[in-house]
Amino acid sequence: MTPDDLIAVLLTLKLAGVTTILLLLIATPIAWWLAHTRSHWKEPVGALLNLPLVMPPTVLGFYLLLTLGPQGPVGHLTEAIGLGRLPFTFWGLVVGSVLFSMPFAVQPIQNSFEVMGSRPMEVAATLRAGFMDRFLSVAVPLARPGFLTAIVLAFSHTVGEFGVVLMLGGNIPGETQVVSLAIYNHVESMEYGPAHLLAGGMVAFAFVVLLSLNLLARRREP
Repeated sequence: MTPDDLIAVLLTLKLAGVTTILLLLIATPIAWWLAHTRSHWKEPVGALLNLPLVMPPTVLGFYLLLTLGPQGPVGHLTEAIGLGRLPFTFWGLVVGSVLFSMPFAVQPIQNSFEVMGSRPMEVAATLRAGFMDRFLSVAVPLARPGFLTAIVLAFSHTVGEFGVVLMLGGNIPGETQVVSLAIYNHVESMEYGPAHLLAGGMVAFAFVVLLSLNLLARRREP
């Protein structure tokens, strides 16, 4: 494994870790709202969040590039407040990864909240527990399987990204080059040995992820 490959692996793990943490913070209130709201906006919001499941990653990356770029509305804002430009930076990759992996975090948590129902929270309310107390001490523990599934899916989905990171981050060694892009570079250069090593690692990682999900599903069975 070359030094650039090792940096790509570490950058991929960093990107996946940061993305997963941010997704848990963002997806949890969204999942709670989707699980309990009766608003007519539920279906449109759900469809919008699930767009990455059916939309080509390059399409999302293209529009994010325009939005976050110097001529885009977000790009103007980030430059005005001194944050600079997000495209072709690590934090630009984080933004793209969070949006691209959003449904993989929201859906498992939402499903757990829906299965839990409203009864446990109502019982806790009769004991005069505040909402945050009820949420943290009742809802979160009962929805633990959904949170674990969301963590596994969000992390693994970020590790395997290609189209979004290529469009939004380019392919800059040490800056935005993740494992999937490193494999692509090796194959283009006909360096099949390093490509096999990285690709084999990805296959092993995918197997562990699927095995973990199967074990989580078995633990939830009565």
